[in-house]
Amino acid sequence: MKKTILLLLLSLLPSLSFAGDHHDDGDHHDSAMSVGIPGHSADVNRTIVVEMGDNMRFSPSQIKVEVGETIRFSVKNTGQLQHELVIGNTEELKEHAEKMRKTSAMQHQEPNMVSLKGGKTGDLIWKFSQAGSVDFACLQPGHFEAGMKGKVEVK
Repeated sequence: MKKTILLLLLSLLPSLSFAGDHHDDGDHHDSAMSVGIPGHSADVNRTIVVEMGDNMRFSPSQIKVEVGETIRFSVKNTGQLQHELVIGNTEELKEHAEKMRKTSAMQHQEPNMVSLKGGKTGDLIWKFSQAGSVDFACLQPGHFEAGMKGKVEVK
């Protein structure tokens, strides 16, 4: 019930921009919400461009933000393969990467991610509400394992 209400509320946030097809796999990234919340475009403090490519790396892979800051991640897929940027904690990302490996055709859309086909650009707006370290990764099969991950330091 809690997940249903949360998803209903998140669906009402028109300022979020996502690419890709939606697949509801029952994994709604609740722990990602503990590292922040979806942001609103009107509250964006700054934009950070993040490139992701077929070399299985994010650039930059280390990002620093302030507590309470709302960031627009302008994510550019410079490769030809589909890639995604998913915000969460390491345990959650590993778990979800395993699910993606088992169901390679799975397409999904969540408030803490942007998934892009090769050559496309998309935005992810996120408000970092707590100090600490927040992870991000590409969960396309094999990409996380190949090292396609990074960290956001929230101070």
